Parts: sequence; structure tokens; C-alpha cells
Amino acid sequence: MSSGRTGTTAAHSVVDATSAGRRIAAVVVIAYALITMIPLVWILLTSFKSPPDSIAYPPKVVFEPTLEGYVNLFTTRSRQTPEYIESLGPPKTWYDALVRKRNMVITGPSRFADRYMNSVVIGFGSTFLAVALGTLAAYGFSRFRVPLKDDLLFFILSTRMMPPIAVAIPIYLMYRTLGLSDTALGMIILYTAVNVSLAVWLLKGFIDEIPREYEEAAVVDGYSRLQAFWKIVLPQARAGIAATAIFCLIFAWNEYAFALLLTSGEAQTAPPFIPLIIGEGGLDWPAVAAGTTLFLLPIVIFTVLLRNQLLRGITFGAVRK
Repeated sequence: MSSGRTGTTAAHSVVDATSAGRRIAAVVVIAYALITMIPLVWILLTSFKSPPDSIAYPPKVVFEPTLEGYVNLFTTRSRQTPEYIESLGPPKTWYDALVRKRNMVITGPSRFADRYMNSVVIGFGSTFLAVALGTLAAYGFSRFRVPLKDDLLFFILSTRMMPPIAVAIPIYLMYRTLGLSDTALGMIILYTAVNVSLAVWLLKGFIDEIPREYEEAAVVDGYSRLQAFWKIVLPQARAGIAATAIFCLIFAWNEYAFALLLTSGEAQTAPPFIPLIIGEGGLDWPAVAAGTTLFLLPIVIFTVLLRNQLLRGITFGAVRK
């Protein structure tokens, strides 16, 4: 006697999540995204509040928006008597009228724009150099027989483990001797040196996943080693390069300790400058929030522009054939 089963059997992969699992994962991801976005949204809202509304208790969620924080961020002001303000005549611009409501007058531009441009030059300049040098070093470690390769890679990584405060004083003394203190070139060199270790380790993993056969075929077709690297390896590694560039830029853009110690005037970046924004009677929180909001924009724009490459770079080599 034989027995058999009738009907169809639905195959289920142990890798695929169930519908309930997907729903739970979606809820967790959405909740995490909302929680992490609350501080950013609050900073954005504070940048459009007036100084009294920014320190009101309980905190105001519904308020009358104003650009006073952005005006205070980009200008310097002085308090004057009502008689003096009346003697100036009617305000010539909308932001002049906004400032006069606080019995103040604009005396000139602030230093925020200069500090912001310093961050752009130093951040993107050091990122470009770190990624360029890291790509070359990673290619060498990946494709050539380097004596003591593992030891060298660990030494490179160990420089990333060192806390900045441990080398802050020696670097300060060295920079003062070399004349690199408070210069954009000095900060670019320093951030590049710090980021190269991260770039080498990240990019070596990406380049290791690129088959050597591609380069060997190019060499057979008459390409030199440099041409094969430029036309074969770099296009294949662009996802990893984009991901590495984002991580390097985030560090250089947000770095505070070295910027506070080594810069004070000409090369000062935005992170140490924003907390020093002083308003009437203390910190001008709308101006601080406005500076923080503008400070976040380049990172957000850079990440959004490279989001496809970033996602591809994060999953690069995760699936093997």
C-alpha cells in the first residue's frame, strides 16, 4: 500500500522574513527614525523662534515664526536708546526693522560666513586628499605583496584609535613651530592624516572584492598598470569611494577638539564658533539653532547626492556568487 499527498506545497525560504516580521521591522525602523529626527526638527523649529519663545517654559511648539535668529547669526548688533533709534529715521531693510524692535541697530556683519567657508574648504579639501591617498594605499595593499602587510595595516588602524587629546599638545607645539597654527593648510593636513587610516581600511575591503581578472584582461589588451587602475578599478570601486568620502567628510566637518585648539581667527571653523554666539543677556538660542541648521545642510546635501552609491557601497560584497 502506498500513500501520497495531494495538493500543492508552498516553499518558504528561511532567509525571507514573514509578513509579521516585516511589519514589526517596519514599525521599529519608523519609530527609530522618528526618535532620531526629533532633535533635528526641534533645532530647525528653534531657529525660527524669537529669543523669548526659545527659552519659554513649557516649550512652545506652536509659535509665530520669525527670521530673527538668522538675522542675529549673520550680523552684529548694539543696544541703543529709543531716542537714538528714532533719530535714524525709518528702517531701510526688513532685517533692520526686525532688529530695531529689540531697541538694537546693526553695526556690521558677523564672522559666521567666514567660519562657514573655512569649514567648507577644510572639510571638503581634507576629504578629497584622504580619499585619494587612501585609494592609492588600499590598492597597493590589495594588489601587491607588501612586506609585513598585516602589521602595517594594524599600525595604520591604530592611529585612528588614538584619542585626539593624547596628541593635542605635541601637535600644537609642532604647528606653532612650523607656522601652521591657525591656517587652513594646517587643518587640511591634520584632518587628512587622521582620515587616511579610515580610508585605507574601508577602501581595501572594497578593492579586495573587485576580481583581479578584470585588470589582467586589461593588461592583456595593452593597458598599463596605471591605466588598468584608472579605467577598471576606480569605476568598480566608486561605490566604496563614495561611502568612504561621506564618513571622512562627517569627521572633518564635525571635528571640534583640534579646531578649538589650533584655530582662533583666520582658519577657525564653524563648530567652535557656533557655541560662542552671544546674545543679549546670554546665548542667543535662535541664532545658535540657525547656525546649526545651516551647518547640517552640506552633510545632508552631500549624502543625498551620493545616497545610491552609499547604499551600494554598504552592501558591496555582501552577496557572493
